[in-house]
Amino acid sequence: MQSITFGQACAFDVFRTEQGLSSSPAGAMLPERDQVGCQFGVPANPLLLTEAIERALCGSPKTREAWADVKLQAAGVGVARSAYLPTLAGNGQIVRQNSITDVTGHPTLSSATLGNINTESVSLNWTLYDFGARAAALRNASALLAAAQSTENATLQASFVAVAKDYYAAQAAQGALAAAVNIEHMAADSAKAALARADRGIAPVSDALQAQTAYTQAVLSRNKENGTWQAAAGTLASDMDLLPDVPLTLPAVTEGVQPDAAFTQSLSDLIDDARRTHPTVLAAQAQADAAVAKVDQTRAQGLPNFSLVSKYSRDNQPASLGLGIPEYPANGHEWYVGVQVSIPFFEGFSRNYQIRRTQAQLEKQLDTLDDARQQAGLEVWNSYQAVQTSTETVKDSATLLDIAQRSFIAAQRRYQAGVGNILELLNTQTALANAQQQRVQALTDWRAARLRLAGSLGRLGPGDLP
Repeated sequence: MQSITFGQACAFDVFRTEQGLSSSPAGAMLPERDQVGCQFGVPANPLLLTEAIERALCGSPKTREAWADVKLQAAGVGVARSAYLPTLAGNGQIVRQNSITDVTGHPTLSSATLGNINTESVSLNWTLYDFGARAAALRNASALLAAAQSTENATLQASFVAVAKDYYAAQAAQGALAAAVNIEHMAADSAKAALARADRGIAPVSDALQAQTAYTQAVLSRNKENGTWQAAAGTLASDMDLLPDVPLTLPAVTEGVQPDAAFTQSLSDLIDDARRTHPTVLAAQAQADAAVAKVDQTRAQGLPNFSLVSKYSRDNQPASLGLGIPEYPANGHEWYVGVQVSIPFFEGFSRNYQIRRTQAQLEKQLDTLDDARQQAGLEVWNSYQAVQTSTETVKDSATLLDIAQRSFIAAQRRYQAGVGNILELLNTQTALANAQQQRVQALTDWRAARLRLAGSLGRLGPGDLP
């Protein structure tokens, strides 16, 4: 991430338009980042979700773009407010004048001037009344700033969920790799036991071959899971604005937050809240407010404008009493003050079409607002159902893993005692491997669904970082 330093002039904010704005891309969601900035060292070992989120929100191009847009719209508010103040302009000119007039046959009428001519002027213009055009422009700019801030919040929420999803996917891949390594070890033990029994003649050679096949399949599975882990870790590193090959280590899946979801609000209340308060809805509402103000501004710009005008100028242009008479040094000045009225009588019908255009933009923004409300409600519904489903899946996966572990231990003991067969052992071994992987995936899916639901409600914040 590149850092750009601006001059002191950019820090001069007489209208305080940037007061309250965050000083870092993640500051709107993580206020502590405004204090310490977006400076990070080597990733922690293990890397916690908190650090991954902070790094991603600070380094994501999308969050930086949204942050820059907020500052852009804040400057627009300053421009709109400055329209209430007078404009003062100065003009100065210094020229070297060399003027020669040679009248043939009448040398007495000839003249020659050589000297420096200075001219200075100051003019003032102050709009006194414009039928609400400036007020509408200020409302438009303020609404656009509110829209940018809501969009920034929505971007941070979406980035939060996306990075958490990638983090949990990497954590699941790491857990699946650990499970695959464990299954590989168990398959190796089973293959040794089958080979020992075959060597002693108490089991057919086919048992040893089947066990060896299962072990080879476990090795292949471990290699596949390792590739999945490397890809997931690279994606997570990229999210954090790091190179994909940066080594990462994540906590075990069992160390994360456990399912305890209890919703005090009904689903209909959650949907209603999201349709009213989600950042994307608030951004669309602010854009609609800006469009309303733009219609008023465009209409007012077609009405008369009353301004206070004033000017003072002076110069040292030499004076002459007539042709052929030498010029004499002179100083002059001029000033005036008055009221100027500008009335746009005819603009080629452009004003009518400009108003129509802004009204069409307003209709478009209102449709966008309706769509944002609809999408917010649908996202809450889908996220809620995902949480409900994943919560039950976590419970079922725990039961399945417990049964699979006890079944494998029982089959292993039966086979070692000579009363079981190799197929029973390999089947329970495969069932245990599947149960371990399903347990890892169920936990990570539940955590991702939990954050997705919070994000769909627009409520993600520092308290959601475990």
